[in-house]
Amino acid sequence: MTRFVATLARGLTRGLFLGLILALPVRAEVAIQEVTTPGGITAWLVEEHSIPFTALELRFRGGTSLDQPGKRGATNLMTGLLEEGAGDLGARDFTRAVENLAASFHYDVYDDTLAVSAKFLSENRDAAIELLRQSLVAPRFDPEAIERVRAQVVSGIKSDLTDPDEIASSAFAARIYQDHPYATPGQGDLDSVAGLTRDDLVTAWKNALVRDRLFVGVVGDITAEELSTLLDSLLADLPQSGPALPGEAALHFDGGTHVVEFDTPQSVVRFGQPGMSQDDPDFFAAYLLNTIIGGGGFESVLMQEVREKRGLTYGVYAYLLDKDEAKVWVGSVSSANDRVAETIAVIRAEWARIAANGVSAERLEAAKKYMTGAYPLRFDGNGPIANIIASMQLSGMPIDYAATRNDRVNAVTLEQVNRVAASLMDPEALTFVVTGKPEGLPATAD
Repeated sequence: MTRFVATLARGLTRGLFLGLILALPVRAEVAIQEVTTPGGITAWLVEEHSIPFTALELRFRGGTSLDQPGKRGATNLMTGLLEEGAGDLGARDFTRAVENLAASFHYDVYDDTLAVSAKFLSENRDAAIELLRQSLVAPRFDPEAIERVRAQVVSGIKSDLTDPDEIASSAFAARIYQDHPYATPGQGDLDSVAGLTRDDLVTAWKNALVRDRLFVGVVGDITAEELSTLLDSLLADLPQSGPALPGEAALHFDGGTHVVEFDTPQSVVRFGQPGMSQDDPDFFAAYLLNTIIGGGGFESVLMQEVREKRGLTYGVYAYLLDKDEAKVWVGSVSSANDRVAETIAVIRAEWARIAANGVSAERLEAAKKYMTGAYPLRFDGNGPIANIIASMQLSGMPIDYAATRNDRVNAVTLEQVNRVAASLMDPEALTFVVTGKPEGLPATAD
């Protein structure tokens, strides 16, 4: 289901995966090969025959952003129903069939992506793939399953309405994205979800699972030839194309501080400004800059200034979020109501100081070490590797990225980082949304 994870990143498939990808260590033994099937499907494959097991990752670009007007939450609800029966099998029989094969299927959806993950034993490959195929091309959308999953979604929405983190993230997204689908929760609201019909779900299914927005990563006990046959069998019956994506979001960062009143002893803060696309030649410099400011754990500038020196919070972080239709630089912090004004003042001051003065060579070297060694995402199994290589494709990374990534990080100079700090960081645009009852915090009028 679509839920926030540090929830500003509603649908953070690209943003979060990008952060994970940029933390990759180089593992030379991971040899990625590109496979193109007779049916025209392209996949990245890592053959690993030491155990009779394969992990398959499918990514369909679009996600909840494809919801039709007035049908918010349809793609989310539809995705939750893909494992609730397919073909001749109802929900229980489908689940039992998957379990009997010792396979696992997972379906998730985010702002920009619908993700399907499958794991299966080599001896059960054909049967597992046929079950997975049925879930993709012939989901049942039975009435009882729709109501069961709808109730789960509604329960989550009601929970979010009383969660300060969710309230802050939703308010921030609504402010910066405004008329774009990113501005509202992909899971919908109580009214929109209540109004969804089976026909709405069928439409969402046809719109989301299309071949021309598909990316595939596979790792395990399978050859390129076997994979080619498997993918054409699995995906040939999907529609070739779907509706247009919603287009670029117009960002609204007014530089103000906006308060959403909520009765809680600790205010939750989201903040941000325009970011940078990963396609930009300066993106690695920007990523290192973010690591220095708020993405490098306890050694980051904001953690040192806000937590270590002043004890204003348990944690503060920032990250570059490269969504398909919006490039933003965002962060989060929580602080007691009587200290949140000081917390925001410190963040604003550090943002302005670094924009004006840059960072030191020592901090840059520490950030490089953090990115290349101290904070690795290890290739520790077929599933994680398949996830990564599918996400690399979705993010437009070259197939040799893992082998060249550390060199790209180490090639960034202090001059580049400080030039990016001066050009990208915009203290005047840095916008804050606060959920709670902050004391002594002048709020910007709407």
